[in-house]
Amino acid sequence: MPGDYLWKDRLPIGPLRIVALDGCKEFAQQVNDNIVAIRRQAITEDDTLVTNMHYTDYSADNYLVDLVTPRFGTGEGKAVVLDSVRGCDVFIMVDVTNHSIEYTVNGLQNCMSPDDHYANLKRVIAATAATAKRINIVMPFLYESRQHKRTGRESLDCANALRELTNMGVHNIITYDAHDPRVQNSTPLTGFDNYMPTYHFVKTIFNKVPDLIIDKDHLMCISPDEGAMDRAVYLANNLGVDMGMFYKRRDYSKVVNGRNPIVAHEFLGSNVEGKDVIIVDDMISSGESMIDTARALKKRLAKRVIVCCTFGLFTNGLDSFDKAYQDGIIDYLCTTNLNYRDPELLTRKWYLEADLSRNLAAIINSYNHDAPIGFALEPTVKIQSFVKKRTKEKYEYFGSIV
Repeated sequence: MPGDYLWKDRLPIGPLRIVALDGCKEFAQQVNDNIVAIRRQAITEDDTLVTNMHYTDYSADNYLVDLVTPRFGTGEGKAVVLDSVRGCDVFIMVDVTNHSIEYTVNGLQNCMSPDDHYANLKRVIAATAATAKRINIVMPFLYESRQHKRTGRESLDCANALRELTNMGVHNIITYDAHDPRVQNSTPLTGFDNYMPTYHFVKTIFNKVPDLIIDKDHLMCISPDEGAMDRAVYLANNLGVDMGMFYKRRDYSKVVNGRNPIVAHEFLGSNVEGKDVIIVDDMISSGESMIDTARALKKRLAKRVIVCCTFGLFTNGLDSFDKAYQDGIIDYLCTTNLNYRDPELLTRKWYLEADLSRNLAAIINSYNHDAPIGFALEPTVKIQSFVKKRTKEKYEYFGSIV
């Protein structure tokens, strides 16, 4: 583990405890194991930490708290925390996108929705806030983040949720690649950190696809719409390549499934012919728009299309992506392990996964020490170091052939 994650000069806010709700316990276990490794390294380098009373329980083998969320026959629920959290710095982890968990209502099986996960989150806060020293929420996919602005007579669900969590005593909210991070303006006096997995995308795709060449003649970054342009610009600037974007031309005279249908994807940017392209966005829902973007790039004779999205939701299943892969429209698709992934997804040849468990472990450890999080938050130095190293390796490899 990098020394940047070790905070031997700062006392923890309180004993660290992680409460993982149903739906993210496997990922929470990975985060826990990484924190254990980070702290064992700290103790190896300075064994006085073990004898310091302020670091009691610092080198625990497990920081996870036992939790059950039983349901009554009517479907009503409650949260029961089985371990003490008095005086502890509590991190509650929740994945609101996990639809694989079921519960019974009057004998009928229901899949948990984001609303159900959010209700369980509030129950855990209610069960721990009275005795915990501090409450932090780890919600990689921000609840209702797609409903972040008002265009008519409609609810502002994400802002309401953030206000509600703050009023319940939450001190910090940790999320990844929020659909629109400006929603944090609804709670300006509460900690809100939005992390980006850009470096982990770079590391994953360039390690899994070793023949990618990083220069303007062979690679290009693409934004599938106006909303993702900042992501594409940031990645393109760090890789030193060109950037292009699509904008969606819609038919505003019609409404289909609650939205105006897309008539065409118009492209703005330089020539993509013969180049590998990386499409970056925050999420894949049905995937229709992403596949249309990839198809448009292939029509413009792009060499390979690699899609990078923080959250792979695949709400309409994987069939359309299987067909896109078979037809040569999409070559690779990379998402993170921050949210639930259907087991079938992990078997696909076109799928790549960026592991964020170590990154989140470093963030939680830094929070617990109330320490700077710049190294974990800012991926620029990491990306540029990775690109420099890879470019040097490629140069030496091709030079040896010549």
